[in-house]
Amino acid sequence: MNVQLTAVSTTRKNLVVTLDVAEVDAGHRKVCAGVAGMVRLPGFRPGKAPLDIVRKRFAKEISDEFKQSLTSDAYRGALEKEKLEVLNLVKVDGADFAPGQPATVTFVVDVRPEFNLPAYVDLPTEVGPVEANDAEVEKVIEGLRSDRADFKAADRESRKGDYVKLSYEGTVDGKPITELAPDKELYGKVPQTWEEVEGANEGVIPGLGQQIAGLKTGQKREVKITFPADFAPVPALAGKLATYTIEVQEVRERVLPPLDAEFFKANQVDDLAGLQSQVKTNLRMQKEYENRAAQRRQVTERLGAAVDFEVPESLVESETQSVLRQFIEENMRRGVPAEQFEKDKKALFEGARKAAAGRVKLQLILAQIAEREKITVTNDDLNDFIYREAMRSRQKPDKLAKSIAGDNAQIRAIQQNIIFDKAVEFVVSKAKVTPATTKV
Repeated sequence: MNVQLTAVSTTRKNLVVTLDVAEVDAGHRKVCAGVAGMVRLPGFRPGKAPLDIVRKRFAKEISDEFKQSLTSDAYRGALEKEKLEVLNLVKVDGADFAPGQPATVTFVVDVRPEFNLPAYVDLPTEVGPVEANDAEVEKVIEGLRSDRADFKAADRESRKGDYVKLSYEGTVDGKPITELAPDKELYGKVPQTWEEVEGANEGVIPGLGQQIAGLKTGQKREVKITFPADFAPVPALAGKLATYTIEVQEVRERVLPPLDAEFFKANQVDDLAGLQSQVKTNLRMQKEYENRAAQRRQVTERLGAAVDFEVPESLVESETQSVLRQFIEENMRRGVPAEQFEKDKKALFEGARKAAAGRVKLQLILAQIAEREKITVTNDDLNDFIYREAMRSRQKPDKLAKSIAGDNAQIRAIQQNIIFDKAVEFVVSKAKVTPATTKV
C-alpha cells in the first residue's frame, strides 16, 4: 500500500492510496471466501459450494462487498500510516476496484487542527449578588397579586395599569392597512380588543398601549405608530408611520387581592413572613442560576478569544445548517413568515456561518480540555440527558431511550454534547469569582 499525503489547508488533507495487484487480489479472495461461507446452494453443504459457482451466482453482491471492503481497508491503512486524527471524511473518489489490476482511491478528510490549548484555570468571572433585597421581594409579591387581580369597570379616565377595551382602524399615507396587508387584518382593523395602559405586555400594535392613557369610555383618539424597521410579522409595515383611529368602549381598573389568609393559602404559605421567605428563596435560586449561566458565557468567550486557528470546513458547514434550522424554527414560532427568510437569505447564512465557526472553534478547545482532564461520559450522564429531554419533549423516558439506542450517530452526538457541557462546568469550577461591578 502506497500512501501520498497532500495538504489542501491546515485542516483538510488529500490521501491518495495505491494498492498493487497482489493487495487487490487478496482482498477479492477474502470477500469471495466470506460470501461462499455464508450462502446456501442446492446440492452443496453450507460453505462447501465451489468458488466459481459462487462468483457467478453472486457476482453483484461480491462486487459491492469487494469495493466496500477494500475501500475501508485502504482508508484504515492510510490513517494508521499517516497517524492522522480525522474529524470528518469529506469525500471518496476512484473506489472502482477490479481483480487483476492495481487500484487507486483518494480520500479527502478534515483533521483536528493543531493549536496550543489556552489557559483555562483561574479564568476571571463576575457574578451578581444572590440575596434579594426588600424592593425585589415586594415586586414579586405585587406580581403574584397582579396575577390574581380582578378587573372592575371604572367610570373615569384610563391610567397606567388599567385595561381598555377599544376598536381601531389604521392607515399608512392615507391608505388602509387592510389593503396594504390584506392577510394581516389584525394589524389594520379590529372591532374589539383589550389593551393594557402603559403596560409591559404590548398587544400586536407596538406602542399602542403607551398612547391610550387619559381616555374615558366613548372617547376617540388618533395616534401615530412608527413600526420598527425590522418588523417581521408584517414586512409591508416595517419602518412605516401609521395613523390609527381608536375608540374606547370600556375602561377596567385592576383591583389587587388583599394579603389575607386566602391569598397566603393559594401560595402555600401561612402568612406574609412565610411568603416573603419563599420569594427570597426562589429569587436566590434564580440569581444563582443566572450567575452560573453568566460564568459559562464568560469563560467560553475568553477561551474562544484566547487562541486563533483554522477550523475544519466540513464541521463549519454542518454547524451552519444547525444554526439556521434553530433560528428559523424559533422565528416561525414567533410568527415570522417564510418569505421573510427567503428575502434575508444571504444575511442569515452569513450570520449563521459566523456563529457556526465560533461554535466549532469552542468545541475543539473544549474537546482538548476534556481529553487533558480525562472528562468522560458516564451512564448517569446519559440517563440524566434522557430524563431532561423526555421532560422537554413530553415523552416517556424509556420510549425515548429505545429510540436513541438504535441510532449510533445520535448517541455519538449526545455523548459529544455531554462532554462539551462537562468541560465548560469544569472550567467554571476552576474560575476566579469576583462581584460584578455595579453600574451607576
